[in-house]
Order: sequence, then C-alpha cells, then structure tokens
Amino acid sequence: MTTTPKPEAASPAPPSIGTLRERYGPRYRWYLLLSVMVGVMASIMSSTIVNVAIPGMSHHFSLGQERAQWVSSGFMVAMTVSMLTTPWLLSRYGYRRTYAGTMVLLLAGGVAGGLANNFSLVLLARVAEGLAAGVVQPIPAIIILRAFEPHEQGRASGIFGMGVVLAPAIGPSIGGVLVDLFGWRSIFFMVVPFCLASLWLAYRFVPTTAPGGVAATRGSGLDWRGLALGTVGTLCLLNGLVELRGVSPVQAGLLLAAAVLAFAAFVWWQRRHAAGGGEPLMNLGLFQYRQFAMGSVVAFIYGTALFGSTYLLPVYMQVGLQLSASHVGTILLPAGIVLALTIAGVGRLADRQPTWMLVSIGLVLLAASFALMVVLRLDSALWLLVAFAIIGRIGLGFILPSLNLGSMRPLAKPLIPQGASAINFLRMLGGAAGVSLCAIVLEWRLAAHGDSLANAASSPARLAAFDEVFLMLAALCALAICAAWQLRQSDPARVST
Repeated sequence: MTTTPKPEAASPAPPSIGTLRERYGPRYRWYLLLSVMVGVMASIMSSTIVNVAIPGMSHHFSLGQERAQWVSSGFMVAMTVSMLTTPWLLSRYGYRRTYAGTMVLLLAGGVAGGLANNFSLVLLARVAEGLAAGVVQPIPAIIILRAFEPHEQGRASGIFGMGVVLAPAIGPSIGGVLVDLFGWRSIFFMVVPFCLASLWLAYRFVPTTAPGGVAATRGSGLDWRGLALGTVGTLCLLNGLVELRGVSPVQAGLLLAAAVLAFAAFVWWQRRHAAGGGEPLMNLGLFQYRQFAMGSVVAFIYGTALFGSTYLLPVYMQVGLQLSASHVGTILLPAGIVLALTIAGVGRLADRQPTWMLVSIGLVLLAASFALMVVLRLDSALWLLVAFAIIGRIGLGFILPSLNLGSMRPLAKPLIPQGASAINFLRMLGGAAGVSLCAIVLEWRLAAHGDSLANAASSPARLAAFDEVFLMLAALCALAICAAWQLRQSDPARVST
C-alpha cells in the first residue's frame, strides 16, 4: 500500500515589522526600543569605562602614555567612521542581522580584549568594539522615527535617552570597583551580559526587514572609496590635533592639511558617486533640508563642547581645585542622575514644544554652566561646583531628546537612515576634535600664564587658564544657539528620492 507523501509545511516567513506588530500588539514598539537600548548601552559603556583600566593596562604591558591612549583613540576613530556604513548595512542585511552582527562583534571584542596577552590584540579588540558601537548608535533614531507616531517620538526619545545616559554615569563607578577586585581585564568582560541580553531580545523583537518595512536587498555595493577617504580624513584630523600639543608644528600642519584634502575629496566623491547612480555613504542632498543642515551644525558644535567638557571637568577638579578622584566622582554623580531625569521629562515636551526652543534653552544652560565656572576659587564651597555641573546637565537634557528629532522630522522617509548616520557622524567628529581642542588651548593658556599641569600645587594663574578654556566652551555654545534658531524655520526644499 503506497502512501502519498504529505507536502512539506511551508517555513514561516521571517518576521517583518508588520508581523511583529500583529503578534505583540500596541506595546511592540516599546519592546523594540528596549531591545536596541540594551545594545546601545553596552556600546556606550564600552567607550567610556575603559579609561578606568588604562593605568593598570599600561603597567601590565609596560606602555607609555601615548601608546596606552590609543586604546581610547582607536575606538573613537573606528566608531566615528563606521557610523557612515549603517544605512548601507540596514538596506543590505535588514534590522535584525545588522543589529545582531554588531552585538556579536562587540561581544567578541570584549572577550578578546579581556583574554589578550599582548597590546596589539587589545588594540585590535578595541577597534572591533568601536566598529560595532558606530554601526549600532544611529539605529535607535531610525526606529523611533519609523515605529512611533509623531506625537510619541519625543517621549520615546526621552525614555531611550534616560537609559543610555545612565550607562556612562554608573559605568566608571562599577568599573573602578571591578578593577580593584579583579584587575583591568574585568573591564572588557563587562559588556558580555549586555551583549547576550541584547542578542536574545533581538531575535524576539527586532524585525528582519530593512527601514520602511521592506525586505533587505542586495542593492549596490558599499562605497569603499568613500569609506577610505572618510577614515583617512578622521585619522589625519585627530592625529594632527594631537601633534599640535607636541613639539612638531610642521608635522601637525601637514596632518591637518591632509585632513582637509581628504574631507574635500570625500565630498567630491560622494557627489560623483551619487551622480553615477551609486549609493553614497553620505547623501549630500540631506543638507538641502534647512532644518537638517542647521541641526548638523548644532550637533558638531555641541559634540565639541560636550566631549571637550567631559575631558576638562575632571582635570579642572583634580588639577585646578586640588580635589581627590573620589571627590570628582561624588560631585559628578548627582549631575548624572539629574541628566537622566531631565531627559525623561523633556522627551514628553518634545512632542508638544518646538525643537528650536528646547535646543536653544539647553544650549543657554550649557553655556551658563561653563561661564559660571570662572567664579570658583580654591576656597569656594563644593555645593557651588555641584550646582554648576547640574545646570550644565539640565542643559544637556534639553538638547539630547530634541536635536535628532527636530533635525530629521522634515526628511523624506527614505532619507531617515542616511540622516541618522550623518548627524551622529558629525557629532562624534566634533566630539573627537573637542577633546584635543580643550587640551591644546589649556596647555597654551597655562604656558601664557607661566604655569603647567606638572606643577604640584595649584595657583591663581592655573585657575585663570582653566577659566579661559571654560569661556571658550561657553562661546562655542553661544555660536550653536545661532544655528539652533534656524531650526524654527520650515524647510521648503524637498529632495528627490
């Protein structure tokens, strides 16, 4: 007796964003946001927490300060450049494979760095972590603008921002304890549980589709020439700024000139590649949208001021005001908590209030916090320092949930991934330059006042040098306010897609 074979059951289709919405209901968009938030927290923590491990790592591998600093610099360069690849990766592989791939790379970098027996492997692991962090960071902004209704986007951005800022706020404190208990290798392993949790969440809630809900397609290849030019420009810029602090001004000038040439060639190639029908890393048509162009200017200057102050404040407290490292952590902790709470509250305001107003308020508060630092002296009460730091963090809380949304809302939907990638790239490029800028200006002003960081005791001249750097940061914020006001004008331009 013969039996007719049963037809094979059709394999279920990979879950698209529409399928997952039907499966999980109205709460699905929050599950999706939580999934990517865990991964971004891991990537941000990996970028900030390693600074705690640099002294122990330097001792273990017998490194000088310059070589040890490449652990941070290599990560920063890799993260900045890889942000440009996010739109292509999403289009080619979809949300889930791109996101899960970055988490696997971040996980591998953490494990490899923790087990490495020579510094070259540690540096390679940090570059891998930086590549993963750069790709993943523009994804949440794309998801918020795609998965949430316009009246919910500010709230979603605020909740996401509150979770993300807690990572750098609590990371160094936990990292310090781990280093004391288990040594510098434990810092690399900190990302492992976050990566494993994010991978589990990704396979439950992150869709396989590309932005817009369509299936991922092969499309055109990655713009490798543009990526190479962007990498060369970023490397030359950062190294040129570092060399300005040394004794070789000619080498610094050559590197900075090479950076200008590389970025000019990058812009030229992006135009030519797009005109030839290719998919450029950065769609320059984005900047025909006035609000996006002005938002990008704000993002670059804001990144310069934010990252520059992140470097400057701890140095000021320890070297200028002669406070201990434990005091620095205690002073900055309340400001970090206030920042998280402010972001959550301002996120709701961003759904109802104009972006230009929220960003301008934030920049005014940030500028005020820098300007107020000039009133502090060695005998000033610590609560004044805490108050000024809190004012600055409240300002950041106004800017963070508002800037990306206000800049990208006018964009045509197909341009949203490119917009998220470009504005994050410019913010990080400004941030990378900001750290070197503050260090260069501080050393210049210290020399002008007849002081240096090598002196054991602080002095009025040293405080005057710090004051001038803080005033420079306040002036940068004031400059960004001029661009932020342009966000209030509606954008008549529309780019063909």
